[in-house]
Amino acid sequence: MKEILLKILIICYGATAIVDTVAYWPTIKDLWHKKPSANFHSYILWTATTGIAFLYSLVVLPDLPFQIVSGMIFFANMLILFLSFKLKKDR
Repeated sequence: MKEILLKILIICYGATAIVDTVAYWPTIKDLWHKKPSANFHSYILWTATTGIAFLYSLVVLPDLPFQIVSGMIFFANMLILFLSFKLKKDR
């Protein structure tokens, strides 16, 4: 029973990367089309915290599902921050 629960938990945790990435898509799409829709200061903090989590997964807790999930979320935050910065600079 414990092994089944662990497998379900691993699958559900892996799915959070997909859900988070899909949830970021509207903001990424808006910024790509030069429509400001992200709070720049919030994404600085979110990028920093997800970056720390990703580094933690690489250095301290080398767990592949954790590395994939934290890496995808970090990448999405970095992309939004980059697009926000670019849009802010162009204005």
